[in-house]
Amino acid sequence: MNTPPLTASAGAAPEQAVPKVEHPTVEALRMFVRNPSAIVGIVLFLFVLVVSIAGPWLYPADPFEIRAAPLTPPFTADAWLGSDYLGRDVLTTLIYGGRATLLIGAFAALLSVVIGITLGAFSGYYGGKVDAVLMRITEFFQVLPALLFAMVVVTLFSPTLVTVTIAIGIVSWTGTARLTRAEFLKYRGLEFVRAERAIGARNSRIIWKVILPNALPPLIVSAALAIGAAILFAAGLSFLGLGDPNEMSWGLMIGSSRQYVLSCWWAVTFPGAAIFVTVLAISLIGDGLNDALNPKLRER
Repeated sequence: MNTPPLTASAGAAPEQAVPKVEHPTVEALRMFVRNPSAIVGIVLFLFVLVVSIAGPWLYPADPFEIRAAPLTPPFTADAWLGSDYLGRDVLTTLIYGGRATLLIGAFAALLSVVIGITLGAFSGYYGGKVDAVLMRITEFFQVLPALLFAMVVVTLFSPTLVTVTIAIGIVSWTGTARLTRAEFLKYRGLEFVRAERAIGARNSRIIWKVILPNALPPLIVSAALAIGAAILFAAGLSFLGLGDPNEMSWGLMIGSSRQYVLSCWWAVTFPGAAIFVTVLAISLIGDGLNDALNPKLRER
């Protein structure tokens, strides 16, 4: 006798497809791309970056050369954006000044992040006396007047791009150090870290290859925002006359024309607008990274 084929009963639940698990990096990138403000920040920052890098090649000129009559107003044939009190073309100085400004911001932020992550990682991982000593050092730099200390460093070692970058980097790492310490305190007692210790992994491996990759998302956001803070800091030093006089920067443009702000507003307004747009773009990128990399904000 032939046996009838087995069929699913009416009450049996249909087989459900296993949901596809998306890689966290891909998910974060997708969230970042879907953030309109982050895209605006990327577009603005890329525009500033391209102009600063390619501008001197497309518009070759000496930013310190006198090319028009002093205090020439903008939108004229001799100077599209006007000239400053010496007769230097504002458009030329604006293009060339972006390169030095972005270099200072990037390398000063990199220095502050490296110092902050290193000290914060050791403090949060080892704890005890190491944590106490490193946190006292952090607190000392945190209560130190950052601008005054940077002014002293720049004055002692002459105002160059290198000294300005180092001065900004060594006074702006404390926030990153505290954030890194908090992340390491959170991760050092978790199971996967204990498993690494159980198999005999060295402390250096646990710090840099196990805990740090998991603690990177908030640190990436902090590094992005540190660039904008460094640009503002460098502009403040240049405004006070402590920038490199041999390298054109947006801060130097504002500082050198501050006495002529009423009669030569364009020499201050255009570099000020460039700083504003750049810092705004970096802040928008940082907010977008924060929304994309933070799992709690990702669920909103």
